[in-house]
Amino acid sequence: MACSSCSTGKDGQPRGCKNNGTCGTDGCNKLTVFDWLSNMSLPNGQKPFDCVEVRFKNSRKEFYRNVDNLPLSIGDVVATQAKSGHDVGMVTLTGELVRVQMKRKKESPDDSTIPKIYRKATQRDIDVWQKCRNREEEIKKRSREIAISLRLEMKLSDVEFQGDGSKATFYYTAEDRVDFRQLIKDMAKAFGIRIEMRQIGYRQEAQRLGGIGSCGRELCCSTWLTDFRSVSTASARYQQLALNPQKLAGQCGKLKCCLNYELDMYLEALKDFPPQDSKLLTKKGLAFCQKADIFKETLWFSYRDDPATWHALHKEQVLEILELNKKNEKIDSLEEYAEDNVSDEKMAFENVVGQDSLTRFDRPKNKKRRNKKRRKPKSKASSNAKK
Repeated sequence: MACSSCSTGKDGQPRGCKNNGTCGTDGCNKLTVFDWLSNMSLPNGQKPFDCVEVRFKNSRKEFYRNVDNLPLSIGDVVATQAKSGHDVGMVTLTGELVRVQMKRKKESPDDSTIPKIYRKATQRDIDVWQKCRNREEEIKKRSREIAISLRLEMKLSDVEFQGDGSKATFYYTAEDRVDFRQLIKDMAKAFGIRIEMRQIGYRQEAQRLGGIGSCGRELCCSTWLTDFRSVSTASARYQQLALNPQKLAGQCGKLKCCLNYELDMYLEALKDFPPQDSKLLTKKGLAFCQKADIFKETLWFSYRDDPATWHALHKEQVLEILELNKKNEKIDSLEEYAEDNVSDEKMAFENVVGQDSLTRFDRPKNKKRRNKKRRKPKSKASSNAKK
């Protein structure tokens, strides 16, 4: 899904709505839910569900009760109930799908504490809301300067104003507990608003700020990923990746979420795979596993006395040898099994359309030919004068 302004331009390049997922149609936001029940009418006598889903800045979504039965649709800007004053957000879902979303997030539709929707936002509400949104960057910069002057070990990553401009929520990350009582006093005095501090994790910070990953694409957490699953180093071990923190860590400093994308496929392939720490007993000597390719179902073994020479064995061959070793039987050598696995390697790439060689820049240049081109031809007048 995407808004109409996100389509491709005349030159073939994507135009983009340049609204960071908050365009008017709300079609290019990762939190947008397609209402597949919008064209279906309710059974006779059933009243429409009185709760709606409202989205605020970034990834914050909350449920509100439509007590006045306002005619709301997706994309409407509404004024909602807050602890003090009111907030302004955009309706993202209505109807029976809201009941499904509440059940998914383990919220009871019959809860009497669900806040309510006051009204559709007037032009004055929208003007105040936009004015507050425009002040966020300036206030964020000033608040960071105050935190640095107080020598607090914390990072203020984002600021979110309430719709009426009476309150601002500051999101921060920190390693340890931070005493920010003096910070709240200084910021309340400088900005003249109520302050709320909310600590978030490093993954949530990357989700809010966005960025480009090592793959060259936008971060998954800021484009489509809505839930964060725990990622451990075991995911890298199962996929036989080098445990290099610089390569496995993402923009947030934690392990990349994409390490879990193919993990299930690797676990499925490893069910009937021999352990990589297995040892084979042969008459020629003890052999250790040096490398394994899960999807080619191949393992490479070498003798303890000759670790530089590797022998490729198939998965079934290794399992067969292990069964013989359990019966205290030894095979003659690994070479007998490795000879059956030798096959002619096919050329993976062939220059059939006349591409230039990739090593053309490695060839030494001919200096003599280059010097000849630089020499200018002698004129006829100079040659006659010499005669």
